[in-house]
Amino acid sequence: MLDTDLAFRAQLVIPEQRALFDYWCECCGERAMPARRDITPSRFRRHLSFVSLVDVKPIPQQRYRVRLAGTGLREVFNEELTGKYLADSSRMNGAALDRVVARKKPAQGISSLHNAAGEHLIQFWLKLPLSQDGESVNMIMGYDVFLHVAQAAALTQALSPAAHAS
Repeated sequence: MLDTDLAFRAQLVIPEQRALFDYWCECCGERAMPARRDITPSRFRRHLSFVSLVDVKPIPQQRYRVRLAGTGLREVFNEELTGKYLADSSRMNGAALDRVVARKKPAQGISSLHNAAGEHLIQFWLKLPLSQDGESVNMIMGYDVFLHVAQAAALTQALSPAAHAS
């Protein structure tokens, strides 16, 4: 794993995201990013309900279409995202997808939202580029984790350096 990969990995606070990122790095081999055919979903079966695959449609302009959205995403958003374009849903972060395509590197972040039941959730998202030709990003694999605010606060508090000081 490269130093830049280690730095990126250190920013992932959710253990399942680190595991998926490690698997993505393994699939890269010597390449900048793996192809979809290199990914074996059975390797992360228990996470599939929160996995998404987004096709990158570069012509005539950059567009994103959800090829697959796990059932957990549908439950949180109370909306079927599979088959929809980014422009058709306010639930997808276009800037994050643009960044992954432009940099050809993974991206991660945290968002705040309300689910269908009106509960305030913190979304920890991870976007991993995939490339059919080894050069351009033609698909993005996402993995999202949703925590209630109290759970997210406890997690970040447990990870803070002050929590480990003696």
